[in-house]
Order: sequence, then C-alpha cells, then structure tokens
Amino acid sequence: MHIKDAVVQRFQALCAVRNIRYNELAVRSGVTPSTVYSMMDPKRKDLSILTIKKLCDGLDITITEFFDDEIFLSLEQEIV
Repeated sequence: MHIKDAVVQRFQALCAVRNIRYNELAVRSGVTPSTVYSMMDPKRKDLSILTIKKLCDGLDITITEFFDDEIFLSLEQEIV
C-alpha cells in the first residue's frame, strides 16, 4: 500500500468510528469540503502534510497519534 492510500484509509476509519461526515471534518478542521473530498479521490496522488495536520486538529488528535497505526507499518516504496 502507498502512503496516500494509507492516509485516506486512516481518515476514513477515524471518521467512521466517530460518526463524522467529511463535510463536518472539513468544518472542524478549517478546510473546505472540496479539500477533503479531493484528498479521498483515488486519482489524486499527492497530499499536503499541512492538510493532514489540520484534519488531525479537527479530529482532536496529534499527528503522532494519527500515524501511530499498523496501516503505516508495511508501506510500499514510493520511488518509481
């Protein structure tokens, strides 16, 4: 799995557990809903670390807590 896919899956899981829709996550995080939906788009390959941090803030977790998940333990190499 690539890092982008892992980040998306992690946010999807956190939103599902907390019963938060993407629009609500955007509002809580101070980003536009289109930013969140764009991040979820499988065609988009790049993510901003600033956006990830803002979304973590909106979920009231640290970025360390976000990345402290098994999904990030077996990522594929990104060098192509």
